[in-house]
Amino acid sequence: MAKILIVDDEKLIVKGIRFALLQEGWEVDCAYDGEEGLKMARESEYDIVLLDIMLPKINGLEVCQQIREFSDMPIIMLTAKGDDMDKIMGLEYGADDYVTKPFNILEVKARMKAIMRRSGKKEDEGAGENMILSGDLKLDTENERLYVAGKEINITAREFDVLLLLVNNPNKVYSRDKLLELVWGKDYPGDARTVDVHIRRLREKIEENPSNPRYVQTKWGVGYYYRNEKAV
Repeated sequence: MAKILIVDDEKLIVKGIRFALLQEGWEVDCAYDGEEGLKMARESEYDIVLLDIMLPKINGLEVCQQIREFSDMPIIMLTAKGDDMDKIMGLEYGADDYVTKPFNILEVKARMKAIMRRSGKKEDEGAGENMILSGDLKLDTENERLYVAGKEINITAREFDVLLLLVNNPNKVYSRDKLLELVWGKDYPGDARTVDVHIRRLREKIEENPSNPRYVQTKWGVGYYYRNEKAV
């Protein structure tokens, strides 16, 4: 049974989301300010956190950033309609996805189910190892964990998906639109800036010098690619 945390100060919205999620048979916890939401995220591991940006006490962006310091649990930001900066900032701070208010609850549930299906795959695959090695990078594709020079790196689901796609297709250049389609899906409402944000975050995590990357390269005017290196 999935365990969900909703963090939003609009109680009517929380009530509506909670009712819809309970109908799916999911366990739902609710918090009405950022401080309470962060405390609950520290005390329990959730399958997904639905996190509003505009929150009392601690705003949603800061909550997202602090959660990322101790957990990679998926976070879907709830943003204001048409406020692109909220969406981009949410991704900058480590969110996996966003939904724009006012939203259709069916869309929210579809996004959540997609994330949980993805998480469920790694649980069903068993405990065997399936590692990809390249330079100082090691990707555990079964448990979706990343290691750099032997140290585990905290990485979100979307970041792992982007990196895995590039590593599995070394030296192949992908446009931002193609990466968006392959990783986020054809129906994803975001734009190519989403890809830029994730590439930048990836470089900050895996590159010794993000401004002069060793692994994830840019082909100017075309897109991104992974520079092949012999496994070590």
